[in-house]
Amino acid sequence: MSFIWEGFAAVTWQQLVMYLVGAALIYVAIKKEYEPALLLPMGFGAILVNLPGSNALNQTLEGVGEVNGIIQWLYDVGIEASEALPILLFIGIGAMIDFGPLLSKPILFLFGAAAQLGIFIALLISTAMGYDLPDAASMGIIGAADGPTALLVSQVLDSQFIGAIAVAAYSYMALVPIVQPMAIKLITTKKERAITMKYEAASVSKTTRILFPILTTIIVGMVAPSSASLVGFLMFGNLIRECGVLQTLSETAQTGLTNLITLLLGITISFSMKAEDFVRADTLFIMGIGLAAFVFDTFGGILLAKFMNLFVKEKLNPMIGAAGISAFPMASRVAQKLAQEETPGTIIIMHAAGANVAGQIASAIAGGLLIQLVTSRM
Repeated sequence: MSFIWEGFAAVTWQQLVMYLVGAALIYVAIKKEYEPALLLPMGFGAILVNLPGSNALNQTLEGVGEVNGIIQWLYDVGIEASEALPILLFIGIGAMIDFGPLLSKPILFLFGAAAQLGIFIALLISTAMGYDLPDAASMGIIGAADGPTALLVSQVLDSQFIGAIAVAAYSYMALVPIVQPMAIKLITTKKERAITMKYEAASVSKTTRILFPILTTIIVGMVAPSSASLVGFLMFGNLIRECGVLQTLSETAQTGLTNLITLLLGITISFSMKAEDFVRADTLFIMGIGLAAFVFDTFGGILLAKFMNLFVKEKLNPMIGAAGISAFPMASRVAQKLAQEETPGTIIIMHAAGANVAGQIASAIAGGLLIQLVTSRM
């Protein structure tokens, strides 16, 4: 019976820490319902890969020798070798998005761009703290508020902190309803948050809806080739939605495909959450810089709205700028909720949703630009 105790005796204090991390992720996924489709498999995977001698990572087969376990195999095939899992997820995301509010008011594109400010501030801070450019850029992309983009960029740039970056990115996405209201209230007044806005949506033709994903893919692919796969698969998913002849495939992309890829992605990320790679001081810095990136994203969108209010007759509610981050649709819902708290009956959800989907495109472009920036200097 001694072999039973050998496993317990082999557990290190770092692995015990990871069991607690895994349990915490599972708790917030179930109890708080924060991104449960991702945080629950990530939490369970964090426990699974840190069991001493876990065959989820590698195993020895008689007559074959040592082979990759299921989680390592999924990681090697789905993330390291091809980045397939995070990219395929963008098809489902694109199929879920209605770009109508954005197309009817193209000026909202500006808020999607401004709300990426945190990415570049986090990059500068990380570089100033002594991290090399690939790791600093990978930390900065947490500010994209888009888990698949953060995972893809950190993998392409071969960051040594992929696990911590993934946990930070997905955790802060889940915490948008908590983090953003505090950031918004820091730099807006009650009067600004109470600004009411009229929404008169221009008619968006079916032709425009179909041409938009095609033209966006071409333009982005020419300007930022490293963003082509991210933006292209996002737009491909949207084209499936808008073409009108692939309704069944659109529904499959929004539900079956998205759920399956999300599930596999969540547990596969746990490969990068091995105790020796995760339990280190750098992880605390990454969590901190990720929070700073989210806050500065929010500030960027709000400050642009405040600046525009200096010149426009009909004032903008600055909170639509905060909705320019990529966390869809949580950021737009946060803006709407805060607006109603200040002035019951106020509706800014359509403006906020337009800025929010603009953030989806902008974050993918920002990720591609970071990859180009780093690879051109290596």
